Amino acid sequence: MKTLYEKFDKARISNYPTIAFPGKITEVSDAEAVHDAVTYLRQHKVIGIDTETRPSFRKGKTHKVALLQLATMEQCFLIHLNLLGLPPAIIALFEDTDIVKVGLSLNDDIHMLQQRQKFTPAGFVDLQTLFPELGIADMSLQKLYANIFHQRISKRQQLSNWESVPLTEKQQSYAATDAWSCLKLYDEYLLLKQNHDYVLIKETTDEQNEE
Repeated sequence: MKTLYEKFDKARISNYPTIAFPGKITEVSDAEAVHDAVTYLRQHKVIGIDTETRPSFRKGKTHKVALLQLATMEQCFLIHLNLLGLPPAIIALFEDTDIVKVGLSLNDDIHMLQQRQKFTPAGFVDLQTLFPELGIADMSLQKLYANIFHQRISKRQQLSNWESVPLTEKQQSYAATDAWSCLKLYDEYLLLKQNHDYVLIKETTDEQNEE
């Protein structure tokens, strides 16, 4: 029986072991590599998705989404949109109703992607709409993953330069882990919903402790 918390105390996270995507990571920066990536991804019914944008430290200055991460359990593709724009093969994948694209806070990601190229999103599933069905209120990826798996996702690379080519190994790991973890959370959600093998606990959160 899995123990879940309605509101997860962030202070717990530092005690958990850090996890990282264990599979193959491939950076994609040319049209041929995009074709190979999409061909591989189309062999899967469900893929994890996330994006990264170069942070801006000047008021009023923003950047377009720089990186698109698409992951299976075994492989993650890091697609340099700052070099490629949004290729037609990726748009076709985004509009394919037969392939589920799982992410978190997808409205933000889709909005940023559509600033590069308009498309009609289909088959997108947002974890933030699923886990409330189990009674879980916290929706950040780090808290949600810690709540479900008792493991920690590091956010140290979050504010790094995502327009860099190539990315550092730490950036690659961070980006791939975010997309892959969405896929893992989706699979676990389906199991929990089917088996009801969990107990939900209400607990004082870190924000309430600070008041």
